Amino acid sequence: MNWTELAEQVLTGHAVTRQQALAMVQAPDEELLAILHAAYRIRAHYHGHKVRVHVLQNAKSGACPEDCAFCSQSSRYDAEIERYPLQAVAELVAGAQRAHAMGAFIYCMVTATRGPSALDLETICEATRQIKANYPLKICTSLGLLRPGQAEQLRAAGVDRYNHNLETSSRYFPQIVSSHSFEQRLETVRRAKAAGLEACCGGILGLGEQPEDWVDLALSLRELRVDSVPINFLNPRPGTPLGERPPLRPQACLKGLAMFRFVHPAQDVRVAGGREVVLGQLQPLALYAANSLFTNGYLTTAGQGDSADAQMIRQAGFEAEVVAT
Repeated sequence: MNWTELAEQVLTGHAVTRQQALAMVQAPDEELLAILHAAYRIRAHYHGHKVRVHVLQNAKSGACPEDCAFCSQSSRYDAEIERYPLQAVAELVAGAQRAHAMGAFIYCMVTATRGPSALDLETICEATRQIKANYPLKICTSLGLLRPGQAEQLRAAGVDRYNHNLETSSRYFPQIVSSHSFEQRLETVRRAKAAGLEACCGGILGLGEQPEDWVDLALSLRELRVDSVPINFLNPRPGTPLGERPPLRPQACLKGLAMFRFVHPAQDVRVAGGREVVLGQLQPLALYAANSLFTNGYLTTAGQGDSADAQMIRQAGFEAEVVAT
């Protein structure tokens, strides 16, 4: 397939088909650079040379009752992680200050939980109000499954975006999670969008799924019309059911990332958890498809650090995007 020609079709409004997307992720490694070059044409058209830097705050760690097989924060597994209740408003605001100092575009507060309690929600909302009053940051929250009215409460407090990943395809989801359904995840994303929040929704590659599942996930996200697509690569966590699973090859991950760019040409496509471990020395190539990344680590794993990320962005010929004030 001529990947540059397909990119030009996308730029004139063509919606990539399932067959085209599957051909991309199944293409031989010899075509990787051609695929990334084509993905870059789309990325540059919509995002130029900008990179949106995101910073995560693990606002409530461990003791989650859900059974997501990849997650070290589930109370059902014996992963060795730090566990603590929801941080106080002052701690969350201090995290925003650090994120601003790192050049963050978006600050995301994340809790390990099935869904937010009324007290959790009010703490997050108050922190958001204080952050918005002091720092030029976009605010994202990731608090689990939302009940009616909760998305509206977050929006009223100033939250810009809600994250709730589908994780994988609807076909493979029951192999990874049994304590809630794929449809419940869809409903939370719909509630966030209905309340006027941007929808941040992606998944994890390398859970044992097939290439077809990557494509079906991408198409499900397109049907939801999400605004931001974070793509994680499994970094196996000891003590979880997937703790011994071998990581994906970096070439496969880069082709997958490019496929998500083709399916979501204008969206904020983010290279997320596991990039340092799985992509290794090929990390800079991810920026030719993705226009954003997390810096300074993830929820329970460390990254390569914000200074190293800033240097990588510059040396790859990109620049960090700042929030317009």
